[in-house]
Amino acid sequence: MTAPGIITGVIDSSPRRAAGSLFGLAYGDALGKPTEFLTVAEIVRRYGPSGPRELVGQPALVTDDTQMALAVAWALHDAPGYTAEAVEPLLRRRFLDWAVSPDNNRAPGMTCLRACAELDRGLPWQEATVAGSKGCGANMRVTPVGLLDVDLDTLAGLAQLQAGLTHGHPTGLAASELTAYAVRLLRDGAALADLPAALTDRAREQRRVYRGEWLGDLWQRPGGSTPQEFIARGWDECLDALARLDDALAGPDDGGDPCRHTGDGWIAEEALATALLCALRHPDDPVGALARGATTAGDSDSIAALAGAFVGAAHGMSAWPAEWATRIEYADQLATLAAAWD
Repeated sequence: MTAPGIITGVIDSSPRRAAGSLFGLAYGDALGKPTEFLTVAEIVRRYGPSGPRELVGQPALVTDDTQMALAVAWALHDAPGYTAEAVEPLLRRRFLDWAVSPDNNRAPGMTCLRACAELDRGLPWQEATVAGSKGCGANMRVTPVGLLDVDLDTLAGLAQLQAGLTHGHPTGLAASELTAYAVRLLRDGAALADLPAALTDRAREQRRVYRGEWLGDLWQRPGGSTPQEFIARGWDECLDALARLDDALAGPDDGGDPCRHTGDGWIAEEALATALLCALRHPDDPVGALARGATTAGDSDSIAALAGAFVGAAHGMSAWPAEWATRIEYADQLATLAAAWD
């Protein structure tokens, strides 16, 4: 008998990749939620050497990672068009609704809370954002952008815009674009193993592309000399993280904490690289990829959530144990959004 979550044989020609990615994000978030502030030794004592592999609770609760991904998803779902003018007010409203929700009690990120307080004052988002923050809150929520049928320029603009409302650092913008681009590539059938090279190529191509129609004068907040120099800093830091990912993949898997190779994941470029490392170490064991992300000394829920988004986009909904779909928090919203994009 094949263990739950193991991929065998030919992938279904209609694998419901949007569902696989959205639900995968939530599953990883739920598995990483109770381990986020534990050491690896504590996680292993509690769950065994393979880490958490079963959802707990009815429903299994998620964190602000999934909540904010849903906020982005609903803003995109409701948008009359994919332009900065159409999407920014919807993102703002969804973020503010999240900020005051009684369910926003899952250790939310301080950057998001600070930016939302300024957005609530009615400031332009370029003034409300936390300009020096490149926390992973910028890309933990961007998966829905990668599931849209839009051209790559629009994908990039949307990814950077949703990041910029709260995280104004150029690395948060670049890492969010790369995260959405990775989901897009996988949704379109790319192999997981091809992602590091594809993302490196994208980062090099986009290194001095400042998307003023989406970002306005954001580049001036930290006192940058030019828009191109501002954004290049972000791409360079992402390229450094991808180089560490390549170095890790060049050697054998030691079975230990992936954060030792690519960073703890609290910042955007490290969350991307470490989640990719988890996915690439377990390309045919989706639940194993989540468990690996949840068994870290770093930002386990965000790492596992992004690993789930990647593996789910690659394999579709069949990647996950069927019974999980009714046990995860926000299952109805995830299913509705996935149906619109599959």
